[in-house]
Amino acid sequence: MQKIPFTREGLEKLKKELEHLEKVERPKNIKAIEEARAHGDLSENAEYHAAKERQSFIVGRINELKDIISRSEVIDIQEGPSDRIVFGKTVVLYNLKTDKEEVYQLVGPYESDPENGKISVTSPLGQALIGREKGDEIKVKTPGGIQEYEIVDIK
Repeated sequence: MQKIPFTREGLEKLKKELEHLEKVERPKNIKAIEEARAHGDLSENAEYHAAKERQSFIVGRINELKDIISRSEVIDIQEGPSDRIVFGKTVVLYNLKTDKEEVYQLVGPYESDPENGKISVTSPLGQALIGREKGDEIKVKTPGGIQEYEIVDIK
């Protein structure tokens, strides 16, 4: 079974989502199913079918989260070298094509949120950054074409 890397914050966020689904969403959905059943004929009851579909989604997501959490491995981002890029580090990059600085934190695949500066270590950019040092230049093949970066800082 392959372990999934997480920051402590990322794993806590998943655990909170699981708790919310189990303690809030699932009971609320069970009540919705009961109310829809009370309306009579189930074969033509759109509310009932929608509630059953929602129940299927909730149970599926709960099972998915339990699996991910069981395979998670929290990696302490305080440990590790400070002169090289490793999991959990925040990296300041200078995009040579756009002439702009970009800041990203390297996180696990389930924590990835590029719009908020979090990229997966399994992404093309994440893989290109691992093990690199300040001052290195990298080229990354992306869906938008080849991007060129210089590593400005590692935090």
